[in-house]
Amino acid sequence: MSTLSAHELMFGYGPRQVLDRVSCALDPGWTAIVGPNGAGKSTLLRLLAGLLRPQQGTARLDGEAVLALAARERARRIAWLAQQGEATGELDARETVQLGRLAHHGLFAAPTAVDDAAVDAAMQATECSAWQYRRLGELSGGERQRVLLARVLATEARVLLLDEPTTHLDPPHQVAVARLMRRLASTHTVVSVLHDLPLALLADRVLILRDGRMCWQGRSDDPSTHAALVDAFDGAIRIEQFGGRAQVVPDVSGPA
Repeated sequence: MSTLSAHELMFGYGPRQVLDRVSCALDPGWTAIVGPNGAGKSTLLRLLAGLLRPQQGTARLDGEAVLALAARERARRIAWLAQQGEATGELDARETVQLGRLAHHGLFAAPTAVDDAAVDAAMQATECSAWQYRRLGELSGGERQRVLLARVLATEARVLLLDEPTTHLDPPHQVAVARLMRRLASTHTVVSVLHDLPLALLADRVLILRDGRMCWQGRSDDPSTHAALVDAFDGAIRIEQFGGRAQVVPDVSGPA
């Protein structure tokens, strides 16, 4: 299993500073990145994936600078799911998932039996095999999201960076994806940006960003993590224990 780390990462868009000296270690298991809108969550994930070049600092995978890795090697070791996943609607679902194997067999080589097995396993894991021959443009938002998640799993990368993986999913499938990430955490380094705080508390660890800075990283069941979450969201939530499990509760007692 692999460890991904950030060392003093800084990044901005024009005059706007988005990340300010963020350092963290993302160990094997499942880490949920949370924080208010505009905190820099998706930008941090893109820097960790090597999709953006930091203005300062370094992202490292097992001690190697991510940007120093050849693109094909990086694609085999780090899989990325964008918040608004891109794929042409002309491809069917299976063809879309097969794109996750390009780093293994190249652009022009025919898929092998090993590739087919990886695609089958990924589609079964995300419960999208039933429509594997339907075009992506014919699928609902939730069906499409599960196909794009399967494409990530088909890479067989040990580091999975998932930006809002439950987007467009109804509650049962949100739970199914959370359970999948829970299973993957035993063999992978899973890092997911989540706006859904109840799902985030199912992760092993929570990393909290606010105003471009990391203000906390700790276990999801740690009361200090819960206090940091309440503080990061300016007291708009409470975290209470129900049946031995932490639950996020909106706090409507404050001023309107």
